[in-house]
Amino acid sequence: MKFIGLALGCVLLLVGCQSKKSEYLKISGFAQGTTYSITYENSVNEDYSEAIDSILKAFDRSLSIYDSTSIISRVNNNDSLVEADEWFVEVFNKSAEVAAISGGAFDITVGPVVKAWGFANGPVAKHDTAHIDSLLQYVGMDKLKLEGRKVVKQFPGVKVDVNAIAQGFSVDVVCNFFESKGIENYLVEIGGEVRGKGTNAKNNFWRIGIDKPSDGNMTPGNDLQAIIELKNKSLATSGNYRKFFVEDGVKYGHTINPKTGFPARNTLLSATVVCDDCMTADAFATSFMVLGIEKSKELLPKLPGVEVYFVYSNKQGEYEIFFSEGMQKMIFEEK
Repeated sequence: MKFIGLALGCVLLLVGCQSKKSEYLKISGFAQGTTYSITYENSVNEDYSEAIDSILKAFDRSLSIYDSTSIISRVNNNDSLVEADEWFVEVFNKSAEVAAISGGAFDITVGPVVKAWGFANGPVAKHDTAHIDSLLQYVGMDKLKLEGRKVVKQFPGVKVDVNAIAQGFSVDVVCNFFESKGIENYLVEIGGEVRGKGTNAKNNFWRIGIDKPSDGNMTPGNDLQAIIELKNKSLATSGNYRKFFVEDGVKYGHTINPKTGFPARNTLLSATVVCDDCMTADAFATSFMVLGIEKSKELLPKLPGVEVYFVYSNKQGEYEIFFSEGMQKMIFEEK
């Protein structure tokens, strides 16, 4: 589970965008409790900053658990009058799809368990085994469904939390806006999730840095593992090296296994996913962190169009990498 407000493993390398400021505009701001940075070719001579800010605020009113009046918050509070909007329906359907494909590694009902571990806004963490077990009865995509525009829950205690997919989806929403305006060259980044189309101001494809997943690497872009060149693709990275705590000598990362209710314990340190849309990339990045390196490799052949870059530790505690064949072609190397 990845949280809004954390840019887990991505930093933008906007190569050369400052050289032609009159042709490319850069917009930055805050949304979903995190930052966004958007660059686009201003071929139509329009400043879309206000329009994008408005879109992101509307998005929060649909899917932000931090907005008490949002649709998702009203669903969680069992408001009988609330109806899902198009954004809620789309993210719900994609979540159900990824949950099924990943064997339950991805699950938008795991939020209460995440909060119990102290990885969300709320009361002091309470993660003893008995308490976690009491919450697991409310976890599982089989415990809620959509009937038209109504979200039907098996138990009132079931809560929906789309933080592991919403940032990626919001990237797609902004990109769809650019598409409607005929913008051919852009890069949209929200909370570290990215989608790029066309080229930057120097006519290069957009290049995205993947941070090295070391515990001391707290600043995006400070120490890079690799640089990925995006050609009309989306990229999302998930990892546990920035959001964790140590208790009684044991490190607990923020990625919760929905089946056990405990932080996922495996050797995968970070998972970067590249595919067409950012919502899918975001969801699978989280799924892979739960599954671990071996199960993720087994799943990949079933995921056409999904490319990955994994960093994991071997038995000696040394970093190793695995990347798919398609990803190998995207790794940028200075010449």
